[in-house]
Amino acid sequence: MSFAAGAIREDASLEQVATIVCTALEEAGVSVVLSGGAAVSIYSDNEYESFDLDFVPVGLARRVDHVMESLGFARKQRHWVHPGSRYWVEFPGGPVAVGDEVIRDFAERRSALGVLRLLHPTECVMDRLTWFIHNTDRQCLEQAVQVALRHPIKLKRIERWAAGEGPNGSGRFREFAALLRAAKE
Repeated sequence: MSFAAGAIREDASLEQVATIVCTALEEAGVSVVLSGGAAVSIYSDNEYESFDLDFVPVGLARRVDHVMESLGFARKQRHWVHPGSRYWVEFPGGPVAVGDEVIRDFAERRSALGVLRLLHPTECVMDRLTWFIHNTDRQCLEQAVQVALRHPIKLKRIERWAAGEGPNGSGRFREFAALLRAAKE
């Protein structure tokens, strides 16, 4: 399935744009995983809306210029922008990790547009909690709760991981767990 620049339209959703980009890169031999706020947007049914699609390379990072240009994107400093889309794309350096833990297993969402590879909901929550644990980013805490309310997550795995994220990890995990319990009541 090859995509032309016209495949990305103004009315395309974040997930559609992400799927087109992910599939086109994969066809060119570049394997990437969607993370960050865009994964939260997808998993929270857009309760939190992101316009930044962060694709982290899996394995060797290859040049993406040709693929992105063939889709109609243009490079603007560290971002790729498309004249027909409100979403922009960024390629932060790998490996795919949450805090100090490298992630090797990813979720896939299939559609008529292709395959979107992204963090599983548990790792998406961990990704957001990384920002809360290390930077006291309360918006990321709220995003973690939004994802956890809508998808099954492995709470014990998150608790063990958080304990290894430094002196604030366990306390910040307890705050997350309390907010999640309160939101479910």
